[in-house]
Amino acid sequence: MSSLRRLLRRTLSTATSATATDSTKAKSFCKEIYKERNLEQLVEKFKIASVDEDFRTKPSVYKEAVRRLAAARKFNYVEEILEDQKQYKDISKEGFNAHLISLYGSAGMFDNARKVFDEMLERKCAQTVVSFNALLGACVNSKKFDEAEGLFKGLSKELEIEPDLVSYNTVLKAFCEMGSMDSAATLLDEMEKKGLEPDLITFNTLLHGFYAKGRFVDGERIWEQMKEKNVEPDVRSYNAKLLGLTLEKRMEDVVKVVEEMKSEGIQLDTFSYSTLIRGFVNEGDLKKAKHWYHEIGRSGCKRDKLTLEGLIPFALQKGDFMFAYGICKDVLCSKLLVQNALIQSVVDALAKESRMEAAKKLVGLGESCRAHSYKLELPKPPSNPMMVLTFYLVKLQMFRK
Repeated sequence: MSSLRRLLRRTLSTATSATATDSTKAKSFCKEIYKERNLEQLVEKFKIASVDEDFRTKPSVYKEAVRRLAAARKFNYVEEILEDQKQYKDISKEGFNAHLISLYGSAGMFDNARKVFDEMLERKCAQTVVSFNALLGACVNSKKFDEAEGLFKGLSKELEIEPDLVSYNTVLKAFCEMGSMDSAATLLDEMEKKGLEPDLITFNTLLHGFYAKGRFVDGERIWEQMKEKNVEPDVRSYNAKLLGLTLEKRMEDVVKVVEEMKSEGIQLDTFSYSTLIRGFVNEGDLKKAKHWYHEIGRSGCKRDKLTLEGLIPFALQKGDFMFAYGICKDVLCSKLLVQNALIQSVVDALAKESRMEAAKKLVGLGESCRAHSYKLELPKPPSNPMMVLTFYLVKLQMFRK
């Protein structure tokens, strides 16, 4: 690592000031960081690359590095690379501080985000609605929903910052996440009284909040308000309605909404298909669940893990072992991971139904799976002599094919 450090520092010290050269250099650093698998070395490379001014203007590489470190629960590494940024002149700019605040928020590290915000005064850096919104967002992303309202009302007043539409939308999200839907509705009224027009983000946040909480009538009221404001619904809006109708067990209406989406030129996404499949599973309708499973395959959308983990046992329960087998094949041939026990249950069911060839194929696919090594086994032969004979005859027939 020390040799890498010397090489990178030499590169930085001998670089020209030309913009094109700086851009090439920054891209090279980004490439190195994206492909680095060792997290400790990623941190070292990131800190060295940060010396380059052009590199510090690449928000995507910051976001990806923090995402990977946070996913690995290496929060000390997140702190190391972000605190290291404070030595550069960019730290005197509000935008750079807001970026660091947001990054800490995406890692769920709200205390660190608040510290960056509070230090802005020491650095004589302006605190406007930009950094205030970043702090609110960090609070919500860190799932400190109950603190969001206090920041929104108390800190804005203390700093004489006038909240804008982004501020209101962020707090609305906090209320919806907490299930405080009446508070969210009140905040919507307050926002409009202040002359702020709700946008698509506002309505989608409220729609999902009301529909997901089983308050379908209130969701419909928000939908009508959206229409009155001439705000066009998108796939997220429709997905919220699909969810609400599914919770109401109104699957015929769900299909009608899907047809409406198609007529409006709105493409269904993974959430749309997953909602449909889960709804028909809950209704006990395997035929329609299968239909929408095949539709998601044709659409090119990714399949949802939780949906498949509900669909596999449902297919087995309904006695459609080959459909369950097909789902498992799709899982094993993709990068999607489901519980090992689910795939094993299909292997066992296939073997019990004397479909040993299909069972053996799943075991083989599990061993060769690139995304994850599934530990699948063919069931042991039964203890009854006649059943043992049948078992081995089936296996012998399979291997002769």
